[in-house]
Amino acid sequence: MTAERFEATYLIETAHEPAQIAEVMAGEQSSGTFVAVPGETEELRALHAGRVERVTLLDETPAPSLPGSRPPKGASASPCYRRAEVVISFPALNVGSSLSQLMTTVAGNLFELAPLSGLRMVDLTLPESFVEDYPGPQFGVEGTRKLTGVYDRPLFGTIIKPSVGLSPAQTAELVAELVEAGVDFIKDDELIASPAYSPIEERVAAVMAVINAHAERTGKKVMYAFNISDDLDRMLRHHDTVLKAGGTCVMVNLISVGLAGVIQLCRYSQLPVHGHRNGWGGLSRHPLLGMDYRAFQKFWRVAGVDHLHVNGLRNKFVESDESVIASARECLTPLLGGYTVMPVFSSGQTAAQVPDTYTALGSKDFLFMAGGGIMAHPGGPAGGVASLREAWEAAASGIELGEYAATHTALGQALEKFGKA
Repeated sequence: MTAERFEATYLIETAHEPAQIAEVMAGEQSSGTFVAVPGETEELRALHAGRVERVTLLDETPAPSLPGSRPPKGASASPCYRRAEVVISFPALNVGSSLSQLMTTVAGNLFELAPLSGLRMVDLTLPESFVEDYPGPQFGVEGTRKLTGVYDRPLFGTIIKPSVGLSPAQTAELVAELVEAGVDFIKDDELIASPAYSPIEERVAAVMAVINAHAERTGKKVMYAFNISDDLDRMLRHHDTVLKAGGTCVMVNLISVGLAGVIQLCRYSQLPVHGHRNGWGGLSRHPLLGMDYRAFQKFWRVAGVDHLHVNGLRNKFVESDESVIASARECLTPLLGGYTVMPVFSSGQTAAQVPDTYTALGSKDFLFMAGGGIMAHPGGPAGGVASLREAWEAAASGIELGEYAATHTALGQALEKFGKA
């Protein structure tokens, strides 16, 4: 591994010379600092220094995108800010086999460098030997399909709503209604883990009693992703609770739990790990700050997560449809080792978005999550699930949604209630 290198791509904005700032970035995140030090010998640099591979100048802007940057000394009162794509490689030797140290290297103090008025990590290339040090997803798309028994279409799922406040018994009552409605997948909201009013042990017992009974009666075992996000020892204990009860999935809040916690959970887990990216907007909302999803998702895929949220078309957040589909395609693009993960479409989703999601993605390998789109359907949860299935039938048959809705009640009610867009 010593001769291999990681390669990170950045979008930068600066009033300084971009090539010069690229060198500063490479030094800051490897062997250099703001001033020459005696220990940074040529021999050390040959082994450990970051290297600027490419600087591609883009456009210019008269004002800085982010506050706090410092233009060059002697610059005019209104300096020009130039943008560039910068590719920097770092020796794998610096990182070893630590995914956390990789993130520190490629996405650490760079965002705070004073000469930069904008910096966004765009992509990351990993050496194959590094990926081999981690298990990657144990289940991914195929394992999830096997556990749910759904092979010929997208998986349709929902979220327990209201997000918080339901007791274990109330949650189980709602689950009973949802499994009878024919849903494939249910998950806890990210806001509930193991609060006093719904301890996870009690919630798992109540919910799995319903799911197991339904499976014995019908042969269909609905996958429920229990949110086990917590301190590491508690997460592993909660995982065991779900496993012993016959559960088939656990969920983790990726950013709040952190890389080290997610890595350990994935190494330990005997169940698919459903990765929720809440907090993602803090990394992505500004175009000249944070990280693109194509870089972000690689950390969690290497860590071993099986499902990754990607937002949804015409969502309730700020992300564009183009960005959402690009994120989902990244999940289905084989990483080194060949594995893919299940993209999860969520956020304001109803039957209206099903055909467009399928068409834009060009694949049926996705989990389509509709919370209000199922719960608030005029026909109740059964009508909500039926509307998603009917929307899929229309999409798979190439029939326009409105035309299909004319002869399919649940779909028609969904479009009337939620709108076609």
